[in-house]
Amino acid sequence: MKTRISRPTERGVYLTWSHYGTLHRVSTWPETRFERATDNGWVPYVPNPSSDVFAAGAVMIDKTKWNRYFEYLPSRESSFLKLFNPGRLLALAVISQCPALVDALQEVPALTAFLALHAELRGTTTSKWEEINAIFSRSGLFGLLEWLGLPASRDTLAILQKIANPDVPHRLLEPLRASLWEPEMVSLLLESAVLTETDLVGRCHALAA
Repeated sequence: MKTRISRPTERGVYLTWSHYGTLHRVSTWPETRFERATDNGWVPYVPNPSSDVFAAGAVMIDKTKWNRYFEYLPSRESSFLKLFNPGRLLALAVISQCPALVDALQEVPALTAFLALHAELRGTTTSKWEEINAIFSRSGLFGLLEWLGLPASRDTLAILQKIANPDVPHRLLEPLRASLWEPEMVSLLLESAVLTETDLVGRCHALAA
């Protein structure tokens, strides 16, 4: 069975970057295909690229390239992605797979990092985008919180909304998830008007100690 080679979009606008000598790209909304170059042409990723590939893209895709890409996105999706910087490709992967989540994630953008890395957090070998869509359709954000291993509570959402930078570092996702199950830690986090990365690191280290 031959691998299907994708064709260029009508607009021909892509974000393109390299990782260890291999070219990668993503097409514009609403097709939004993540692809890599092979000897046989461009082939789609199934599932999405690894976090290392996304990290390389965060370094190599500059503001000028993003601004051109934004011209071909609807304003809602464009404004959402502009909330992110190093995690922008990850956020794009989330909303391209789960477009119904855009409005909800606008209210709690820090949840995007948990969704982007859900396979690692849940210990699965593949992404579960269809399952995420089904859970959100059936149970909304509280259903997703439970599925991600987070407390399905208003306190969890309130704390995530306080996070100043939605680009939550990957190394903090698991410690933060553990912190949200500790009543004393939840109380401390709720007391803060804004939670910076420094705040999260300090709280998570305190829990580990």
